[in-house]
Amino acid sequence: MKDKLIDKEAQIKLEHYCSYQDRCHQEVTQKLYELGIQSNEADTIIVHLIENNFLNEERFARSFARGKHRIKGWGNIRIVNELKQRQIATPNIKCALTEISEEEYQETFDKLASRHWDTLQESNQLKKKKKFCDYLLRKGWESDLIYEKWRALSIE
Repeated sequence: MKDKLIDKEAQIKLEHYCSYQDRCHQEVTQKLYELGIQSNEADTIIVHLIENNFLNEERFARSFARGKHRIKGWGNIRIVNELKQRQIATPNIKCALTEISEEEYQETFDKLASRHWDTLQESNQLKKKKKFCDYLLRKGWESDLIYEKWRALSIE
């Protein structure tokens, strides 16, 4: 009887955990592990969360992609890599990338690149180019976009 009560408490905690913010299966599994829930009970709780729409990987992937792009200025490469790291399925990753329109993607890139270029206080043009490119590559933007933008900005 006590185990059922503990499982029910864990289930309620996980419902609140998933309601507060979209979560992926990996995060929920980690949270269950931290709560000391055994794998059998964990599976039952995860099934309950999925059936009651507390846990939805597609929804997580979509909100993750939107948020990281709009708030942190990440490009597609970084978003895809981060989702893969969280063990999100490829179809869900493709679905997530549709959340960012081409216009929004290009606009964010142009704004981010121009702002960073203007903040670089480097007199050596090669060092400035390296810092500019490295920054945008870390953010997950495509190299052809970066080099094209660098050429345009260095001419101005």
